Amino acid sequence: MIINNARIVTWGQSNEIITGKSLLITDGRIQQIADHDVLSNRFPGEEVIDAGNMLLMPGNICAHTHFYGAFARGMAIPGEPAADFVQILQKLWWKLDKALDEEAVRYSALVCLLDAIRYGTTTLIDHHASPNCIDGSLDIIAGAVEEAGLRASLCYEVTDRDGWKRASAGIDENARFLQKLRVNGFGNDLLRGHFGLHASLTLSDQTLQRCVEACPGEIGFHTHVAEGLADELDSIEKYGVRVIERLARFGVLKANSILAHGIHLDDREIGLLIGSGAWLTHQPRSNMNNAVGVAPIEKMLDMGVRVGLGNDGFSNAMWEEWKSAYLVHKDHAGDPRRMNGYQVLQMAVLNNSQLVSELYNGLCVGEIKPGAAADLIFVDYKEFTPLTPGNLPWHILFGFRDGMVVSTMVNGKFLMKDRKFLTLDEQEISLKAKEIALKVWKKVEGQGS
Repeated sequence: MIINNARIVTWGQSNEIITGKSLLITDGRIQQIADHDVLSNRFPGEEVIDAGNMLLMPGNICAHTHFYGAFARGMAIPGEPAADFVQILQKLWWKLDKALDEEAVRYSALVCLLDAIRYGTTTLIDHHASPNCIDGSLDIIAGAVEEAGLRASLCYEVTDRDGWKRASAGIDENARFLQKLRVNGFGNDLLRGHFGLHASLTLSDQTLQRCVEACPGEIGFHTHVAEGLADELDSIEKYGVRVIERLARFGVLKANSILAHGIHLDDREIGLLIGSGAWLTHQPRSNMNNAVGVAPIEKMLDMGVRVGLGNDGFSNAMWEEWKSAYLVHKDHAGDPRRMNGYQVLQMAVLNNSQLVSELYNGLCVGEIKPGAAADLIFVDYKEFTPLTPGNLPWHILFGFRDGMVVSTMVNGKFLMKDRKFLTLDEQEISLKAKEIALKVWKKVEGQGS
């Protein structure tokens, strides 16, 4: 197709906003940016899409999320409110994940994928848990991802908290799914995989060793790190070292691994992280909600840590995560100079793009240029002050709203056009999800407080 009459936001290291040009897409890739007459004369049979002077942008990327947590929305947590992070895990998440069966796993993924399409998030890196539905759970989610037409990397979180049998099943599920992707030659443009770990505080040395032995060398781990102070204290008490050093000893830290949060890391741990080349992801909305602290993200960026932006299962409206990142560091430090818009851009766009490119064998995702993936969003933003490549981050932070995404495309295929879903049935999914949510909530209540 040829997309005409768009203001093309290229992102990339030298962002441009290109006007008066059209975009040619073939075989899921951006082929050319040129004058419309040139493209229409050279390719007279191509469908022409009039963008109506909207912004045409690369789709957003979420570097850490949890589809399985979807049914927590609106759920009353039994008993007294959780007083700290460990209680939040015990009272909410470790009960919710046990309440998921095959149907709930599928629909919790589908509602999150609908959310992503609606809000223009085209690539997601998921971290899954369902202790009573482990075997085949990643295939269920993969099927939903393929149906939706989005890109996603999947993994199952291995943990000892539910006993060795389930820990072993989690190891097997990761290994089986990764082998399935390998057999397919990673030829599927949409799906990738990591090897999932919950966190140091729920993993014994023996289980960690088993995970490392089962993980293919080219595959990275996806785990939580120092999200709560309890993670660090547990590692020091049991193993005599801090979390990052413990994971480094086992070989979990490597260039294609993703470590989520990193709130309580010290300078030595940050140094180890830099040396490993592993990714760290920032999830400010979740961190504020759990009252676990504010990660030293600016310091990490300055020191050379590869920091991306995720949402930890919050809505897939990633511009909301931009805004939270921009604001929370200022408030926490009592200094309005902290966390400027370019640092948010570095995480959310440039670093997330590089992370996904490495994951997808060099495919350019998150930038508009010839050869890049045609993962695009049409944004109906009518600015009332000048909009330039340099000030665009501040327009996003103070002017963009979720409902401005009109159309979403992945791999050159529209998933939503003119706010109408084309790959998923929103009404069917929403109605079915409500039925399943009631069953899940009853299971959670049945586990007591």
